[in-house]
Amino acid sequence: MNIILFDDDRREHLLPFTYTRPQAALRIGILTVAEKWARRFEVSISYRTQNYLRTKYREVSTNDNLYIAGSLLPNEELVNAISKLREGEKLLKDNVLLAFRNGSFQTEANSLAIEYPAQVRRLCNTWDIFSHNAAELELDFELLTAGRQSAEIGKDNTLIGTRIFAEEGAKVYCSVLNATTGPIYLGADSEIWEGSLIRGGFALLEGASVKMGAKIYGATTVGPHSRVGGEISNCVIQGYSNKGHDGFLGNSVLGEWCNLGADTNNSNLKNNYAAVKLWDYAEQKMVETGLQFCGLMMGDHSKCGINTMFNTGTVVGVSANIYGAGFPPNVVPSFSWGGAGSLTEYRFEQAAETAARMMERRHIAFDEAEEAILKDVFRQTAGERTS
Repeated sequence: MNIILFDDDRREHLLPFTYTRPQAALRIGILTVAEKWARRFEVSISYRTQNYLRTKYREVSTNDNLYIAGSLLPNEELVNAISKLREGEKLLKDNVLLAFRNGSFQTEANSLAIEYPAQVRRLCNTWDIFSHNAAELELDFELLTAGRQSAEIGKDNTLIGTRIFAEEGAKVYCSVLNATTGPIYLGADSEIWEGSLIRGGFALLEGASVKMGAKIYGATTVGPHSRVGGEISNCVIQGYSNKGHDGFLGNSVLGEWCNLGADTNNSNLKNNYAAVKLWDYAEQKMVETGLQFCGLMMGDHSKCGINTMFNTGTVVGVSANIYGAGFPPNVVPSFSWGGAGSLTEYRFEQAAETAARMMERRHIAFDEAEEAILKDVFRQTAGERTS
């Protein structure tokens, strides 16, 4: 069975993160959505996504394809229901298309509808990424560690609880890991430096590191080859990003290739304790999240200078460069340069040079495919910078 994960009707609600990736390439818990499905079905996965993303995220089609919505998060019951679909059948939940099995994407409309009886979990909005992170950490931890034995963790650490798993090459020094509130997963060659306090659920992916004296509360995910320090609570960092210094980051999502300057802080709670509103690109307005705690959403390749302060419910687009005193706006357009005083356009050539330098530090090439994606996002978001 050939599995293709398709961008569904929630894609624009997940911007700015889906400017630079398909929905299914988003990380939540330990794995990306695509990795979850690949492990559940034990097959390779491809993507049906936006045209400009297809040079990097390819679609592989056969005569028998199982199409699954990219916003959909798998569990055992859902996987069983989808795996039983026959050619020409589709699975719905309250008129929402979950999956269908056909030779081509265009034949979905003629498929026989089957209603799924149980509840499903989807990534419908950006804040779902951190809101659902605790539940997804639990599922991914069981999926990845079942029947396996953890690598040894040094005896100079204090380990509380039993659900702590380290892949080979993970290193922990003189730190406290408390897994009574959620599992703790340490990826291959990850590293927790001396004096860190970690409270689960927590995932530190391959090659990522926690700097000395960090305080991290669950449910938090630090994506591959990222570096974090200071205080973090209920955040998801997609990967290759740095929050390496003191400062607070709470109830937030960072994309890839982001960097937060020293002593950057974000507010995740309004002074009047009211529910937080957040910018929705699809609705083109601030929308109610229903959450009392909601912080910063920052797209790929965005950066901020030292002592930056982000207000409650701030959205930063792709490849923004933020600096200066005061709170920047609650909505910072992609490819913006500046801060509270004023924002100007961040020239594409300059942004591309910065992206190339940062990626080179991780030994990853800023190739033609990466440049083309960023250039297309630059064109798409031009209206944000002139409105």
